[in-house]
Amino acid sequence: MGMAQLQFADHAWPNLAFRTLCHTADFTGLDWWTHDRLVNYNMPNTAEEDISNWLIQNPQRLNMANIGLHFKGENVTEDLLMSKSQNLDLWEGTIVSTFRYKESDVSVQIWCHPEDPVVAIQIKSDLITSGDLGILFDFPSSDLNKFDAPNVGVWNSTLNNTVSLHSTENTAFLKHVLDRNINRVGAKWNKGEMSGPLPGTNKFVITPSGSDTLQLVAVFPPGNVADYEFPTYDDVAVASKRWWENYWVSGAFIDLSGTHTSNATELQRRIILSQYLVAVNEASDNPPQGLVNNGWYGKFHLEMFLWHSLQFARWGHYDLLSRSAPSTYQRFLQSSIDRASAQGYEGARWGKMTDPTGRSAPGEINALLIWQQPHVMHFAEYIYRAFPVEETLQEWDGIITETAKFMTSYAWWNETTRVYDLGPPMYPVSENTSPNVTINPTFELAYWRFGLDVACLWKQRQGLSIPNEWIHVRDNLAPLPVVDDAYVVYEGIPDMWKNGTTTVQDHPAMIGIFGLLPPPSTGSPLNLSVLRHTSELIRDLWVFDDLYGWDFSMLAMNSLRLGDVDEAIEYLLSPYYAFDDAGYPEGGSRVPTPYMPSTGGLLLAIAMMSGGWDGDEGPHFPDGWNVTVEGFTPNL
Repeated sequence: MGMAQLQFADHAWPNLAFRTLCHTADFTGLDWWTHDRLVNYNMPNTAEEDISNWLIQNPQRLNMANIGLHFKGENVTEDLLMSKSQNLDLWEGTIVSTFRYKESDVSVQIWCHPEDPVVAIQIKSDLITSGDLGILFDFPSSDLNKFDAPNVGVWNSTLNNTVSLHSTENTAFLKHVLDRNINRVGAKWNKGEMSGPLPGTNKFVITPSGSDTLQLVAVFPPGNVADYEFPTYDDVAVASKRWWENYWVSGAFIDLSGTHTSNATELQRRIILSQYLVAVNEASDNPPQGLVNNGWYGKFHLEMFLWHSLQFARWGHYDLLSRSAPSTYQRFLQSSIDRASAQGYEGARWGKMTDPTGRSAPGEINALLIWQQPHVMHFAEYIYRAFPVEETLQEWDGIITETAKFMTSYAWWNETTRVYDLGPPMYPVSENTSPNVTINPTFELAYWRFGLDVACLWKQRQGLSIPNEWIHVRDNLAPLPVVDDAYVVYEGIPDMWKNGTTTVQDHPAMIGIFGLLPPPSTGSPLNLSVLRHTSELIRDLWVFDDLYGWDFSMLAMNSLRLGDVDEAIEYLLSPYYAFDDAGYPEGGSRVPTPYMPSTGGLLLAIAMMSGGWDGDEGPHFPDGWNVTVEGFTPNL
């Protein structure tokens, strides 16, 4: 019976050179005509299929261990447990599970250390006294599935992996060797001994003795586990209580309990649980992977970094955001400069489906997506608002400068129209258009202007000169494309607003120019009548069961800026934007559940409702709602 699925480690199959005569350095990608020249893109080609697949699938995410209950060799499933109950204490950060097996009551309490890779477990039952209930450690082999849930890896397999055990009294050190990857685990408990592995498995069992209470502390240190000083069970519990209390009393907060409607009650439930879930799942040193379960072989996606993590800034948890921003961009800067240079561009071109080294996996969409580029400016601007000091400017300036260089270099001067075009080839946010005809997508054009505006402002704040080419590109970008008095996905798209066409599926990104983005600070203002008509067409024609959750947040934020608070609430509580009983956002038909960008999107929208935006501070809630907000600042 599984109990605690531990953190993930990166794993890679041995290089293809061990199995074929090729090497990953032989990967050449594909050359595509890009305006008047050939540009090499990191795309798979049929002659390099094996190498491409290896690069896509590796490194992959893998469970470091699974810790569960061991019923003295009996095959006990959840269906055999009676009187099951599980309670998550959000204030203290602990979960307590209780059930009855045969004639015995069992209680399991789990804590996680907020700073160190440590989990603490306590089990109470007379089955502990009799030795009929113990704790199981299991270690996986690897697989190459794109999506895996809930326990990533191949279990009950010793193929290509071994686990060795060194134990002393009440202490054990386990070393898991998988291909050429090594993972170490340490465990310390109060009474009993560890044995194993069970025949034909990587399973090790702690069999307790004496007391009816078994306490275990398991550590997953990055270095030598034998040098690790184990905290006690109580140490971990105290650290957890302290951290979670500080989390809840700091940052921003919203109280809807004074509004006695089902909508407010459900929204409050989602907000509270989402705050807990982002702290648990989204606050790593790397950008979040996207799913609690495994997806895309465990790689994270830089275009979704903003939807996962910008909410930390909006809710005042800059300490959690600072774990991954700007450090991720700093770490990836050189590889992104190299990527741009190899394609004949200046500056830094950020990848998409990325591993922790900054290498982007081969793929047509991965190579041609561009809307992740200005995220740098989006993060930086919110952080500067909170910390308007020289240190912030210096910390982000190099990243912003190289990003702006690429954005300027990427824009192509069209001698016929006398404007700068974006694409082709490219994919817009929706990823469902033909890259060779996609040119001047609405959202990307608006985001390009926003990014260059921030880059120019960043230089002004430091008293530095603004490169002339930044200004020239910004001020001469192609106009936002409009068809039938509404913004469209990209310039020249056929039959955009015809009912039933595929153009009204996937992300309605054009609405993000007023939802996610602020009004432009330079150039022509947005046409509000066109925006309203676009919103109406999306509401009436779009295929909503084809949307991702964060699309509803983007639509809600657009509705807020247009003054329709009730419509914003409708979007946030849409049946297609569902959250389960534990507060996890359901992925819908497109991706597995839970899909965490939906959580980040919800918190972004609520922050805008609570704090308003520049020139129109909040809160903005329906008439009659009794709402108390604290600690929110205006949106851009």
